[in-house]
Amino acid sequence: MSQKNHEGKKSARERLQEQREKEKARARRGRQAIVAGAVVVVLAVAGGIAVWASSSSEEHAAEDNEVAVPKQASGGARPAVPVGAAGAPATLTVWEDFRCPACQQFETGFRPVIHELEDAGRLKSEYHLVTIIDGNAGGQGSRNAANAALCAQDAGKFRAYHDILYSHQPPEPQDKFADKQYLLQLAGKVKGLVTPAFTKCVNDGTYNRFVQKSSDAFASSGYRGTPTVLLNGKDLSKEKGGQFSPADLKKMVLDADKAKQPGKKSAAPHTGSSPQGRHPARSAAPRAEPTGRGVTP
Repeated sequence: MSQKNHEGKKSARERLQEQREKEKARARRGRQAIVAGAVVVVLAVAGGIAVWASSSSEEHAAEDNEVAVPKQASGGARPAVPVGAAGAPATLTVWEDFRCPACQQFETGFRPVIHELEDAGRLKSEYHLVTIIDGNAGGQGSRNAANAALCAQDAGKFRAYHDILYSHQPPEPQDKFADKQYLLQLAGKVKGLVTPAFTKCVNDGTYNRFVQKSSDAFASSGYRGTPTVLLNGKDLSKEKGGQFSPADLKKMVLDADKAKQPGKKSAAPHTGSSPQGRHPARSAAPRAEPTGRGVTP
């Protein structure tokens, strides 16, 4: 073999090896990004969402007294569903759309740590459910899924059903969550959730206006997309250049919780009162973008 051919083959082998190393590095970055990918992707799209979302706020402004509020959920200006101990020293605020792929990415990566901290009484999460993709891409899946999750809140099973919805999120162009029978089918994966009361709540769209109020609140919040995630009011998409991991979240929570006692879950759910037995709600949460990307200002 000539020296020239030998060097050529060696060069080819080296190029192949370099390519393989690049692919491995890319795969590693992909695995790392999935835990913070929602936040990273969120930063990429800064326009178009808030403009659409703001268009619906006046339409429903007069419906405050007609808005049903789920058990233990908060009404007011920013309706939310709490998860975890009420007295937890740290609060995670999450604005999400069940059709949003970036929200699913965030939930997949951060769920184990969030659950761990909630169960330890170190973290309380507040979920604001929104419908950006319905507004931008059309359909009713964001709203129907959010309503079903709020119906699950009445049954004390919001977290379990919330996680099931994200685990079975359809591709973004498919508005499968608009199908209430599919939502009921998924509810069957949560033990004890499917009851006549839950089924009626899903089919009737009992909390549709609560969801709309939440979306209206997002429109006026200044946030630009979903997921928007804050810890004790601090926007996590702006931490560490957007490369924020579950380990970073855990450290921030534990650092914030130093010298504080973990919270304890209340013995009985708090129920509101209105003419229908529920609190009237006021404005609330965000929606997700048709590309599945969210953004913060």
